[in-house]
Amino acid sequence: MRANLASHPLSALRRRITASLACLAFAAAAGAASTAAAQTAGQVPVPPTAEGPSATSQGDVLKVCASTKEAPYSTKAEDGFENRIAEVLAETMGRTLEYEWIERPAIYVVRDGLSKKTCDVVIGVDAGDERLATSRPYYRTAYAFVSRTDEKFAGSRWQDVGGEGLSRFATRLYSPAETMLKYSGKYEDNLAYLYGLVNFKSRRNQYIDVAPDRLVQEVRDKNADLAIAFAPDVARYVKEAGGDLTLTLITNDVERSDGETVELQYSQSVGVRKGDEALLAEIDDALGQASGKIGAILDEEGIPTLPIEDQTN
Repeated sequence: MRANLASHPLSALRRRITASLACLAFAAAAGAASTAAAQTAGQVPVPPTAEGPSATSQGDVLKVCASTKEAPYSTKAEDGFENRIAEVLAETMGRTLEYEWIERPAIYVVRDGLSKKTCDVVIGVDAGDERLATSRPYYRTAYAFVSRTDEKFAGSRWQDVGGEGLSRFATRLYSPAETMLKYSGKYEDNLAYLYGLVNFKSRRNQYIDVAPDRLVQEVRDKNADLAIAFAPDVARYVKEAGGDLTLTLITNDVERSDGETVELQYSQSVGVRKGDEALLAEIDDALGQASGKIGAILDEEGIPTLPIEDQTN
C-alpha cells in the first residue's frame, strides 16, 4: 500500500502490484473513456533493477531507500511506522541506520534509489515483488473499509459496497477499490466526488493521489459514506479518531468476470537487489529476532494483521 502501481514498491498505494494491474486490466476491458486514461496515468519508467551488492551492503551501515512524502509509512521526520521498523532492523543487525531520501512519492524509491545503488534496502514491499529479492514476510494485512462507528456498518466483504444508502466512497486512485466500485455499479456515480478530492487534476502523465489522512477525514466529516484503502494507509488516522471510526478488513478477493482474481490481502517484506544474497540472509535472520518488536510497532500503529499463510503475495 502507495501512478501505475505496477511500479510501486509498497502496497500500499500503496499498493498493491497484482491488484493494481488487475484493476487496470478491468478498466481496459470495460472500455470506458473515463478509465482508459488511468492505464497510462502517472506511469513511472521502470528500467531493469540493478543487481548485486553495493559498496555499502556488507558494511556497518544499513542504507535504507525511503520517501520523504509517504506518510504514514515514511517521512523526513522519521515518524512513519516503516521508519520505526527500519530502526529496529538496523539495531538488530548491529548496524547504523542511514537513509537515502527520495524527495518524491514512494513509487520512485526503487528506480531512483535501489537501482542506482545509492541505498540497499526498501522497507515494506510486497512479498515476491518480481523486481527484487524479498525477505521473509514480517506481516500480512488487507484492504479495509473505514466507516463511522455510529453508522454500525457491518460489511466485511467487498460486495458490501453495493449496499443501500452507500453512494459516496473515498478511495485512493489506481487501487483495487476502483474495481470493487465498478463491479458494484457505483464507480461512475462516484467519479465527480473522487476527482474533487484531487481538484479535478488529470491522471494523464502525472502522479496524483488522495492522501490517506484525507480519506479518513472525509468519512469523519460525513462527506463520504465509506473509505476503502489498504489498511496500513489509514490505520493511524482511524486510531487517532478515538473510536469515532471503525477499520474493518475486507475478507474476500474480487473474482473478475474473466476468471482472474484481484487479491486484497498482501504479505509485506523487506526488499533488496537481486543477487545481494548475503544482505538478504542477514535481514531474514534479523526479522526473526525482531518479530516481537515489529509486532508491537504494528499494534501501536493500529494496523490489523492476518496470519502469514504464504510467501508469494
